[in-house]
Amino acid sequence: MLSVSNVSVNYGESRILNDVSIEVPDGKIVCLMGRNGVGKTTLLKTIMGNLKVRKGTIIYEGKDITKVATHRRAQMGLGYVPQGRGIFPFLSVYENLLMGLEALPSRELKHSAEKVEEVYEIFPVLKQMGKRVAGTLSGGQQQQLAIGRILVRSPKLLLLDEPTEGIQPNIVEEIEHLVMTLGKKGDISILLIEQFLDFALRVADYCYVMEKGHIVSEGNTTTLSQDIIREHLSV
Repeated sequence: MLSVSNVSVNYGESRILNDVSIEVPDGKIVCLMGRNGVGKTTLLKTIMGNLKVRKGTIIYEGKDITKVATHRRAQMGLGYVPQGRGIFPFLSVYENLLMGLEALPSRELKHSAEKVEEVYEIFPVLKQMGKRVAGTLSGGQQQQLAIGRILVRSPKLLLLDEPTEGIQPNIVEEIEHLVMTLGKKGDISILLIEQFLDFALRVADYCYVMEKGHIVSEGNTTTLSQDIIREHLSV
């Protein structure tokens, strides 16, 4: 599905990612962990095309997308839910969901109503609040909306940046259930940034640990040492 090979990225003259290589197989959930500021979000933005690769390659479904524009990556099936949700606060919940359809080819827009209804089935609270201004929703509801806005276009690869950050426990459980359900379906791959170790180990098939722009450890969640992960998560 996705292969990031020896990717380096700069902010100005500062090197943020250094020869980073990760793999996200078809239908699998991969978690990227590490302290704040080590380059995790930078990697997701780079995969989505928001940041320029200085060195290395990004291969998606066998195609080199290293220099492909962000909107084209979205059309190819990449979906990005940023940290902090990134909803449109002055639009309604329903209008936010419609914005998620903008990346679809015109031939698929005729199914837009069905896709919105599918999201309503996943997050019933969004249907109840469809006419409400999105900025008035709780943090957990906004996170559901941010995820729903991407799911309306049925992405093949979902990039989630700390979806549990600042979310009440009951919504965290819903998001965990959703991620696990999507993973079990097998028709979507997920690359997840997460700080909560227990959450990550429950949902992910494979984990990478990042430190100062490098991948320093990796392995299956069933065999990777939790002590190593905690060492790179502690402040």
